[in-house]
Amino acid sequence: MCGLSVFVSSRPAAGTPDEASAAAFAGALESMHHRGPDDTQVEFADGAAFGFKRLAIIDRAEAQQPVHYRDRWTVVFNGEIYNYRELREELIRDHAATFATEGDSEVLAAAFHFWGPAALPRLRGMFAFVAYDRWTGTLHAARDPFGIKPLYILETVDGLFLASERKALLSFSGSSRSGLDTDALAHYLTFQYVPDPLTLHRQVKRLPPGHRMTWTAGGGIRMERYFRPSLRPLAMKADEAQQGIRDALRDSVHKHLHAEVPVGAFLSSGVDSSAIVALAREVKPDLHVFTAGFGTDGYSEIDIAQDTANQLGVKLTPTLVTEDDVIRELPRIVYLLDDPVADPSLIPLYFLAQTASRYVTVVLSGEGSDELFGGYTIYREPSSLSNVERLPAGLKRGLRGLSHAMPEGMRGRSFLERGTTPIEERYYGNARIFSAAEKAELMRFTAEPHTAITSRLYAETADVDDVASMQYVDLHTWLPGDILTKADRMSMAHSLELRVPFLDQAVYAAAAGLPTDLKLPPHSQATKYAFREAMRGIVPESVRDRRKLGFPTPTRLWLKGAIGDWVDGLLAGSGARHLLDLDYARRLLAEHRAGHADNSRKVWTVAMFCLWYAIFVDGTIRPSTTALAPALVAQV
Repeated sequence: MCGLSVFVSSRPAAGTPDEASAAAFAGALESMHHRGPDDTQVEFADGAAFGFKRLAIIDRAEAQQPVHYRDRWTVVFNGEIYNYRELREELIRDHAATFATEGDSEVLAAAFHFWGPAALPRLRGMFAFVAYDRWTGTLHAARDPFGIKPLYILETVDGLFLASERKALLSFSGSSRSGLDTDALAHYLTFQYVPDPLTLHRQVKRLPPGHRMTWTAGGGIRMERYFRPSLRPLAMKADEAQQGIRDALRDSVHKHLHAEVPVGAFLSSGVDSSAIVALAREVKPDLHVFTAGFGTDGYSEIDIAQDTANQLGVKLTPTLVTEDDVIRELPRIVYLLDDPVADPSLIPLYFLAQTASRYVTVVLSGEGSDELFGGYTIYREPSSLSNVERLPAGLKRGLRGLSHAMPEGMRGRSFLERGTTPIEERYYGNARIFSAAEKAELMRFTAEPHTAITSRLYAETADVDDVASMQYVDLHTWLPGDILTKADRMSMAHSLELRVPFLDQAVYAAAAGLPTDLKLPPHSQATKYAFREAMRGIVPESVRDRRKLGFPTPTRLWLKGAIGDWVDGLLAGSGARHLLDLDYARRLLAEHRAGHADNSRKVWTVAMFCLWYAIFVDGTIRPSTTALAPALVAQV
């Protein structure tokens, strides 16, 4: 796992850059040093620049990047191809391909040379790469099917820039203040993250998951989707489905262990990470695992994780996170994210990765299981609302009016309101922060509605049931925008490669056709039932049916203490007041601190944006300044 940066000039025969331009490119690359501290390479040729920060995992002595192939291709690649050895053998056999290294980067370059874009569906792994064809002056780029690895794009009059993190493009993109994308901000206030392809900077975009693009000087960007994860329930027997899941996940975990550096795993209290650890231990019995928690009652999984580790016979190293840790590191965390992500669980993940990086270079983690196998409790909602949804339209309109007349918080109000609202309007992802009405009160600008993101996704799933539609929405929004973004940034902050065996093409294939009653059976309250059954005999029974916690974070309590004092000061002095009614946000905080309402998610979402604004727009908080002291807050 590494960091890449590329520039290709729009001017013919641009030649090599002057000293100032070369220094600017090298400096931008250095902003991603945490992604690859083992080696730095910068090359300039024919109006193009290629920069690479390497975290050496495979063929550590060789396989530096950029990779050159057949005097035609220059390739930089962030990620891992887990089936690269099989692809290498096939390329040698069928095309007489030759290789100078033993790593996967050169295999990727050869695969693209011989197969072109048809190579992409054959890659089993996580990746974001750029391949420059010197013969035609065409730049090719692609991102893995689920969006595990990031790739940012900036097109200017000078040419095309690409990088693994947005911060590496900022010096080439103009003013952050004038370029702030208010549509992206509005979506952030709904989803708690900025959905692809948007960023908060209007000029900078992300290449969406499962997409490839080409660019030529004068021809601009052409983008094409090569993979679309879709869950279409089929008829299948339970035992066959469970065997397929078991075989695919075991094979994926074993492949994800391949490395020339120490490999460990994250372990929480749930079945996902426990399954990863149990299957990894089959071939790596000395597996070292890591967990995190807080000293607050109800907000630590350390004891449960320790019990699971004992049953599986692996060594566990825990991390206890304090409020002082959060206050000290929060500016750096937000800086590393590029765009704010208001998911508090990324905080323990940051410290968990910090601890793990002292012992290992690679960790396996359980992201993606819930979206593929139906692991979120909200996926049971269509079943619970079915009796209301089947009522005649006129009666539903009456019940909806009744729900609006009921006092806020009254028993049954939410049930009636949601049951009489079409799924396209009531479900827009796993996180739902501010409603449209609340955003109208908070925002000092107008913007497109959240349906600009979700309506297309519902149109693409009109022929499947509501559960499959909800999973589809999460696979295309929540998973890449929140889950995988925080996993990549918080692990890379400490030069730690995080691998996700669930998001493997073979595991996806085992999940794609699962019927709804095997994911969420009517006779049980269990989620991802088929997966849990597939893990019978592999993970301890005490874990297999446990409800997911996912490193819970005491944000609600934090906001009533010292962190709440800091948030109030941040909101009071923020330079983002022209964008948001921060007095409204401070009233939400005051209500929360008085115990009148749980506004923690809403307040945290606004606070993380204001911290982002202070770092990236105003420059009043610098990420190198690690303490959120009162004196620093006063400068915001």
